[in-house]
Amino acid sequence: MNRLSTIVLAALDALVAAAIGLGILVVPATLLWAVQFGLALDWTAFWRASADVWLAGHGVDLLITLPSDVALATGLDGAGAPFEVGIALLGFALLTVLLGARSGRRMRAADDPVAGSIAGVVAFGLIATAVSSSARSSEVVPSLLQSALFPAGVYLLGVLIGLAWRRRGAAGPKAPQSRFALVWRTRLDAVDAGDRALVGLALRGGAMAAFGVITVAAVALAIALVAGFSSIVGLYEGLHAQVVGGIALTVGQLALLPNLVVWMASWFLGPGFALGSGSSVSPLGTQLGLLPSVPVFGALPQGDVPLGFAGLLVPVLLAFGVGVVLKPAFDAAVEGTRGRGRWLRFAAVSIALGLVGAVLMALVAIWSGGAAGPGRLADVGPDPSAVFLWSFVEFAVPAALGLLAGASVRRPGTRNGGRDGRGPAAAARSKATGRADTL
Repeated sequence: MNRLSTIVLAALDALVAAAIGLGILVVPATLLWAVQFGLALDWTAFWRASADVWLAGHGVDLLITLPSDVALATGLDGAGAPFEVGIALLGFALLTVLLGARSGRRMRAADDPVAGSIAGVVAFGLIATAVSSSARSSEVVPSLLQSALFPAGVYLLGVLIGLAWRRRGAAGPKAPQSRFALVWRTRLDAVDAGDRALVGLALRGGAMAAFGVITVAAVALAIALVAGFSSIVGLYEGLHAQVVGGIALTVGQLALLPNLVVWMASWFLGPGFALGSGSSVSPLGTQLGLLPSVPVFGALPQGDVPLGFAGLLVPVLLAFGVGVVLKPAFDAAVEGTRGRGRWLRFAAVSIALGLVGAVLMALVAIWSGGAAGPGRLADVGPDPSAVFLWSFVEFAVPAALGLLAGASVRRPGTRNGGRDGRGPAAAARSKATGRADTL
């Protein structure tokens, strides 16, 4: 494809991605307008509501001003004054990332993937800006600047993932490298190979630890939803949303599931999360006040969880396992280094691994929380700074112990040139001294 075709295709991909995300909201909203309200209301109100939710799903803040009668009906302090809603329904952001990655993979086969990627991101930003302009009303005003930047940034993340994605063992011509990529590769090759390996080790280990905690949190959330199914159904029945309203409510809760996974991960890490000012859900206890009428919250524990503190062992054990798994790669990277230099590299890798994992967990904590309403609902989700500190300690220290434990275990198959992964030189030294190398 030539450059013009690539740009047009990338813009169409962005249009399709935005249409899919908006369609998930507009279709049930239109059904609600037609079935439950009998076409009596203005459809544009349902469009604006769908557009606002889609924008909020990408992190755009909404300034809401409730009519006086509605504010009184909510019974919430501060509902009568304008307030911001900044919590992102990450399900829509995740969908945009996946669709952006699909476009990025297609751009890899183009003659000018950089131009196509830029065109797609700019097009998505323009679409989001147009959606934001059409969704403004006297009651809800989305931030126009954030609408131009945040959805485009989410789509850019997906495009970059797609450009970098390469299936292991996949054959075929490689995409041409840009001048920036060539300069970056030249400078990267100038760095010592062992140091490059250690940096990659820290990045990989931190990502493994963070992904492991999130995976366990997703499984735990699924179990909690099954265990609290009766409470969730009871809340559904109490809302009297009817069929179409129930479908719309379910779509919104599905979009909230990634947030709940991150909150559950924060629970395992220790800080837990809040569902309003003064509330706390953590392994050490649960203190809940008045909650929004969201059925999925019926799965939350209503008191102290028996042996809840045992959840703190999850990130510790995962980080320890990461250290053990990465020990052969660490040995290969520091082969030939002894004494103080080896210990310094060991400490640097452990600290860097903890920092990478902590930064990743803090970033998802930032995106998963925010203001969900007026008054006490302005504080919802985990505290990013607490998540960072707890994650760093629970990742760095156990990973260091895992590296030490891995070094102290003599693996089978150390003959024939060191098949245990430590390299021929390390195997020869072990054979000469009659013992395995340790830190």
